[in-house]
Amino acid sequence: MAGALPVLANEGGLSRYLDEIRKFPMLDPAEEFMLAKRWREHGDSDAAHKLVTSHLRLVAKIAMGYRGYGLPISEVVSEGNVGLMQAIKRFEPDKGFRLATYAMWWIKAAIQEYILRSWSLVKMGTTANQKKLFFNLRKAKSRISALDEGDLRPDQVKEIATRLGVNEQDVVDMNRRLGGDASLNAPLREEGEGEWQDWLVDDSASQESILAAEEEGQNRLSALRQALGVLNERERRIFEARRLAEDPITLEDLSTEFGVSRERVRQIEVRAFEKVQEAVKKNIAAIETAPGRARELTDARAG
Repeated sequence: MAGALPVLANEGGLSRYLDEIRKFPMLDPAEEFMLAKRWREHGDSDAAHKLVTSHLRLVAKIAMGYRGYGLPISEVVSEGNVGLMQAIKRFEPDKGFRLATYAMWWIKAAIQEYILRSWSLVKMGTTANQKKLFFNLRKAKSRISALDEGDLRPDQVKEIATRLGVNEQDVVDMNRRLGGDASLNAPLREEGEGEWQDWLVDDSASQESILAAEEEGQNRLSALRQALGVLNERERRIFEARRLAEDPITLEDLSTEFGVSRERVRQIEVRAFEKVQEAVKKNIAAIETAPGRARELTDARAG
């Protein structure tokens, strides 16, 4: 994939790395869809690079959730980025869901496999239940307020074993193995600037975020609908059949329908895509700068 990515070389460079990846813009649904189609159908490496960089923050956020396993966060992030790239290679935008929804599973899988490879305590040959216990014991202990160091009480062991569907002895053994994990109060850097717990994030969306997301979604949909008006009848038919249909029509079928070559259909599709993309940007800008729009949105969020 074209273009260099920011690199987290060591623990001390974490703050700088996070600052760098925040500079990459997030993608709206329409732009993400178009970039994914360009990558999937035409092998456009620039499109793939934009998809990667716009999701580096997602990788970092997921990687922070695995900071308690005693492994360098730089390597955890790196493995997560590999998972992201694998997801983008396999992502099918026509299925209708966002890349982040699909990619998070690949990112988590890549990180978890790395952790399992790195821990001498947990071998790759362990059972699925033991792997589940390895990655969920802390959460289970937190839910029953079993936060003290040392062995769990028998009733706590029983409850965790029941919750996770594992053997009670496995709970005891895994708890002892993980007993030496680093504290969340450990500093991010040697200078003591910031603690790991500062990166704990409440994943639930705020009312402001929900409202803003709904507002943005309506704006994007409205902008796309208006943008289709810049296409002539043939361009719109090809664009919708190739880019918006749940089951895209082949170039061969469209070439027969319009009596032109497949290459000509492809050229019309690309041109239509570019026209729609430009129109979407203009329409969104017009919506967001409409008189009173900013004030209305601010008042709605405040309410």
